[in-house]
Amino acid sequence: MTKFQVIESGIDGVAWPPLAAGLPASLASLMNQLEETQWLPDSEIVQHQHQQLVRLATHAAQHSPHFRKRLQSVGAQPSRLSTMEGLRSIPVASRRDLQSAGGNLFCRELPQSHQPVGETRTSGSTGEPVTIRRTAVNHLFWMANILREHVWQQRDFLGKLAIIRANYPARDSENQDSWGAPVNLFFRTGTSHALKITTDVGQQAEWLEKLNPDYLLTYPTNLTALIQHGVKLPRLRQLRSMGETLTTEIRQATRDALGVEIADTYSSQEVGTIALQCPESGLYHVMSETMIVEILDEHDLPCPPGQIGRVVITDLHNFATPLVRYDIGDYAEAGPACPCGRGLPTLKRVVGRERNMLLLPDGSRHWPLVGAHYYRDIAPIRQYQVIQRKPDLIEVRLVTDSPLTQEQETQLKALIHEWMEFPFKLQFVYFPGEIPRGRSGKFEEFICEIGPSG
Repeated sequence: MTKFQVIESGIDGVAWPPLAAGLPASLASLMNQLEETQWLPDSEIVQHQHQQLVRLATHAAQHSPHFRKRLQSVGAQPSRLSTMEGLRSIPVASRRDLQSAGGNLFCRELPQSHQPVGETRTSGSTGEPVTIRRTAVNHLFWMANILREHVWQQRDFLGKLAIIRANYPARDSENQDSWGAPVNLFFRTGTSHALKITTDVGQQAEWLEKLNPDYLLTYPTNLTALIQHGVKLPRLRQLRSMGETLTTEIRQATRDALGVEIADTYSSQEVGTIALQCPESGLYHVMSETMIVEILDEHDLPCPPGQIGRVVITDLHNFATPLVRYDIGDYAEAGPACPCGRGLPTLKRVVGRERNMLLLPDGSRHWPLVGAHYYRDIAPIRQYQVIQRKPDLIEVRLVTDSPLTQEQETQLKALIHEWMEFPFKLQFVYFPGEIPRGRSGKFEEFICEIGPSG
């Protein structure tokens, strides 16, 4: 898989040549195929994509009431999706559409080989929480694309990895003797160390400087805060970013302050890895073996070069939740053919979500976690936005199907306090239909209106 790493054998007693078994064997087989398919001509990739899409659509038309209704609304059969023109005849599905579909969104039967199924809850970039079911096949492709990114970037797995991100670790911090799956399924690795994203930036910097890692994975906003704090990491080889817009300004600030480059990944909870940064050109290669990505204008037409549009995704392998022409809520600009020679199409830039940092009354700042994945367990919330107006005052903006009861508001307050880890004063403000976007046209889930001086 990569010429400079030591591959571990999965068969007892066999050290050389190393042999994989079970899940690692399937993953190794898929990785070998991806090494070939990435060099196919774009036209051949498109042909294979639509062959796979027809298979998925045939299954979904039988077993997902919501998808069957979408086909019927335009008088289409699954075979129509054998071309891009046919796919574009299917209306784009929004997050609201997925919310309204409820249980009818999911396929009621699933091939045994695609099981088990897991459930993901996400608010995406628009503050509209949805629930998605993903299969073992989806998980396999996710792991393959993680490994693909490592191989493209030629990382030394024996290095020390530091991670500061949401939803990991479960405790305040965690140390492991490997990088974890999928890397440790094949390779000997160095140690990995994770810190809770809500840790104060000053404490993050102190932890990192003591650890002195070779690689750091975090969000651009958090990275900016660390650089502004003056963190020094002399052994750092590369930064890995995800989850937010990565600007040229942040890239340059990282070079100036830390002397390293950033490798960015564009991904989502709903579909996994969407695009990986090319190690040669810096463009973002779409993971076309797993999805079709369209960049559309406000009329659902393809954007011309140089124009930013909505990211609309068709997942080619999710037989549990058919996500066909799904408007994920992000914006991007399509890119040209990459000079590296890969046939995978590109995005020139991704204009995803940007979050500000939550300011605590003691003056410390950290990444905002507001518990949004669980809002719909309490009340019929369609959309949310959180604005910090004052050091002790948070405005919670909501769009709901019906007015919330006093008990529901009380439960929401308790949930938000638990996730924010501070008893802010919470003010609920309700909007009909949709929460207005900012002047830039972007929607930010969290906005802190308090400057550095407080």
